[in-house]
Amino acid sequence: MQLTSTLAWLVDAAGASPGADRLLADLCTHLIEDGVPLAGGALTLAVPDPIIAHRTWLWRAETGAVIEALGFAAAGLAAPAPAGPPGAAGRSWLAGLAAGKVHEDTAGPGLGGPGLDGPGLDGPALGWIGPRPFTQDEIGLLRQAARFAAAPLAALAARITLSAVLEAYLGRRSAARVLAGPLRRDVGETIRAALLYADLRGFTALSEAAPPAAVIAALDAWFDRIAGAVHAFGGEVLKFIGDGVLAIFPVVDEPPGSACDAALRAVAAARAGMAHLDAARRGQGLPPLPFGAALHLGEILWGNIGAADRLDFTAIGPAVNLVSRLEGLCRPLDQAVLVSGALAAETATPLVPLGTHVLRGIASPCAVFTVPES
Repeated sequence: MQLTSTLAWLVDAAGASPGADRLLADLCTHLIEDGVPLAGGALTLAVPDPIIAHRTWLWRAETGAVIEALGFAAAGLAAPAPAGPPGAAGRSWLAGLAAGKVHEDTAGPGLGGPGLDGPGLDGPALGWIGPRPFTQDEIGLLRQAARFAAAPLAALAARITLSAVLEAYLGRRSAARVLAGPLRRDVGETIRAALLYADLRGFTALSEAAPPAAVIAALDAWFDRIAGAVHAFGGEVLKFIGDGVLAIFPVVDEPPGSACDAALRAVAAARAGMAHLDAARRGQGLPPLPFGAALHLGEILWGNIGAADRLDFTAIGPAVNLVSRLEGLCRPLDQAVLVSGALAAETATPLVPLGTHVLRGIASPCAVFTVPES
């Protein structure tokens, strides 16, 4: 069987494409070489993401550039629903490029079967438009290309899905480390980072007095504010521990002042967000959600730990123990935010000294600071 340039490339080389943008651009180039007049092309993949329902890559013949559009899931649903049909973004964009009619094909089935919240993901969608309407022979080649593209797109979708799932559960940096490293214990590295540990005060009483749905709603609202602030300032949430959060701001360049300042700004943003949330809860007749947070600078071992057949990717070390113990002083010192002397020494942010305190399980006393009240 004599294959066109497009089909031969899809069989032999497309599976090695590093990403969807490159695959789409190369596919468009081969189609043009085979005589299909293209003004633009679109590739849409469904992704298992808490926020994003679909990712669409858009190629324009005039420039050869590929841009990406995101289709966000509808908010407030237990099972996130896409904001529109899988190929809606690509179809709309293509229709504005040229006077021709948009041609669309599905390239194979969706990834996976039914899950906990409903059916599996939609199959990859390919869309095309030309400077004029496509002939029947050209449409036939586009349909053949979609069929031959099913295998490389399935492999690409699987890679994207794996990355998206790991990022959702581990965070972007940790997910990248897991994907790049061997799947075994004793794999990790020592890094320096500003650490943030925070948890809600009085959460045990709240969880015993409120219905489970209300408790989960309160936890989600709290995690949205604290994790959103961490991510906004370049940090990464490593763990949700009950109602607590452990996050890091890795030191990229010495001295570590930038990481320390980012952690302080994240805590300030979280406090502002929680103040707005508490005001809204009071308006609904619900109790506020006070919290305590501690910041520390130190070295952590960031990597795999666990049983031989069950691993966890996390951070451990004396610095993690210290920041957790330091947060435990928030209530006795009647402070919402506490900062260790190690972090205070590396930031120009004005802080208020609270003396030196003994932390449970920590050999050396710790100089403790707090942030001034605004």
